[in-house]
Amino acid sequence: MRVEEPMAQGAQGFVPAAERPRKKKSLRRTISTILILVGLALLLAAGGMWGYARFRYWRQDQMNKQLAEHVVVAEPTEEKKCPIEIDWAALKAVNDDVVGWIYVPGTVVNYPVYQGVDNDEYLRTNALGEWSVGGQVFLDAESTAPGMVDQQSILYGHHLNDGTMFQPLSLLDNQEVFDKTDTIWYVTETDNFELEPLFMYFVEPYDETVRKFRFNSEEEFRTYLKGKLDIAVTRRADADQLVTSAQRVLTMSTCNYYDGYGRSILVAIEKPAEQPAEQPAA
Repeated sequence: MRVEEPMAQGAQGFVPAAERPRKKKSLRRTISTILILVGLALLLAAGGMWGYARFRYWRQDQMNKQLAEHVVVAEPTEEKKCPIEIDWAALKAVNDDVVGWIYVPGTVVNYPVYQGVDNDEYLRTNALGEWSVGGQVFLDAESTAPGMVDQQSILYGHHLNDGTMFQPLSLLDNQEVFDKTDTIWYVTETDNFELEPLFMYFVEPYDETVRKFRFNSEEEFRTYLKGKLDIAVTRRADADQLVTSAQRVLTMSTCNYYDGYGRSILVAIEKPAEQPAEQPAA
């Protein structure tokens, strides 16, 4: 006697039970194909984003290289201690907002400094007025141009993942690195300032107590510096003594990512003028 195969009821009516596994396999293959396609799309998107990020850094690097063509770095001599010579006319032809040049020997910090009408202008805009991941190093809009005029002048630079802009300065939170960094040059069209790191401290990203430029007295200025020195993460061994006689400082600000998001603030002071050697008595 022939036994009829059981039937299963589906959405479209009765379907032989033997066909059900075939449909399940087909559904699994469809889902697997979709997941593979989604995975490939995500990989392509991630690759595109990575490539675009690298392209932005490349464009930033090319811009800075073009600007650096207007600067010659040479070994200092007895006649000329400052190691860099700047073609100010060429830099101003690119963008006449340029006010100075920051150079730290032994690092990639070798950049022009601009000053905008506010502190957003050069945050993500390069010297040509184009959007740029690192913008330009810039002097605070409230600082007196070209810098090193007020008791405190403040420069800003990004902490970029490729190690450029002010990223090397952020490393001075390590005392060994701090101690090895003995010279910072800030050059304007009329003056060359040879400085040395005094101390570094951390602040919250929007701490406005950093942005003080002019003080009512030398005592007020030095009290301000002493308060920042008290929270320093790295410092010169003789920083207390130097603060008591400080006339003006150059402060450099960049992002840090060590203990949450904040800012690393490096304060540099002018090196004392070398005293001429005593002449032997006749």
